[in-house]
Amino acid sequence: MSSLNSLFNRSTFGTKCKTCLNLVISRIKLLRNRRELQLINMRKEMVQYLQTGQESIARIRVEHIIREQNILAAYEIVELFCEFVLARVPIVEVQKECPLELREAIASIIFASGRCSDLPELMHLRTLFTTKYGKEFVAAAMELRPDSGVNRTIIEKLSVKAPSAESKLKVLKAIAQEYSLEWDSSNTEAEFNKTYEDLLDGSGSSAHQARAPIIESSPVASISRDKLSVSISPVVDTGKYQAPQSPSSPAGTVAAHAATKTNMVSQEHRRSPDDEISCSNPSLSDVLEKARAAIAAANRASAAARAAADLVKVKISS
Repeated sequence: MSSLNSLFNRSTFGTKCKTCLNLVISRIKLLRNRRELQLINMRKEMVQYLQTGQESIARIRVEHIIREQNILAAYEIVELFCEFVLARVPIVEVQKECPLELREAIASIIFASGRCSDLPELMHLRTLFTTKYGKEFVAAAMELRPDSGVNRTIIEKLSVKAPSAESKLKVLKAIAQEYSLEWDSSNTEAEFNKTYEDLLDGSGSSAHQARAPIIESSPVASISRDKLSVSISPVVDTGKYQAPQSPSSPAGTVAAHAATKTNMVSQEHRRSPDDEISCSNPSLSDVLEKARAAIAAANRASAAARAAADLVKVKISS
């Protein structure tokens, strides 16, 4: 490894690029043989699942098979691009800008470097191309910008998107046909065609909220609530201050007048919500003004009642 590092530090761009490309091609051949064996074993396991009626497990494991097939296809494309660039390293080394005929190959190699962890040499190639063409060129390929030039097939093969139901059913049928298995795919097709309710989008809760009665937003309810809050204001009971007196006395007349006014105010405040709802709906400012006026009238009536009671006490004591 130390000799390899020293080679990278002392050699030119062309030598480094050739070395990395040769290492990528050799590693891809080794990985392809290993993954092909794994894929064969996985397909045999899939046949056993179908034979024993474990279709639920087969529907899940088939995604892994599709993923392995996509990786193998992506490795093949990367290998072809590496061989293509390797044959034209002298052109890449001479020209300052990326040649148009090599743009797709180099951009695809850069894109695959961040998604093929089994090929660490691709990271070294990305570093070399960053030094050669700049960070913007590499960022355009990594972020799949419109002018990146990355191969569309390798984008699809290295995508992390889950395979569709059609592709999974197609692979299952191909495996059954390959091993001459008589498999009834009707249950699997029905399972793939099912539509499940998405519980994460909050549609159920929003529908429940739509069905629930909205009381807070009703203007009539708000007016009634304001009126009821006013009617709860304390009114002093003047009965306990009153003493037996003659209706013809001046103090009795004042006290009776004050008590009558207080009762009228309290009865006005204790009107039922239905009466308030039946009235026309005024604005909120008008309601507040009426509430303040009613409170002030109640306070004045209470003060008059207390004054009358005190006057009655004074008359009785004298």
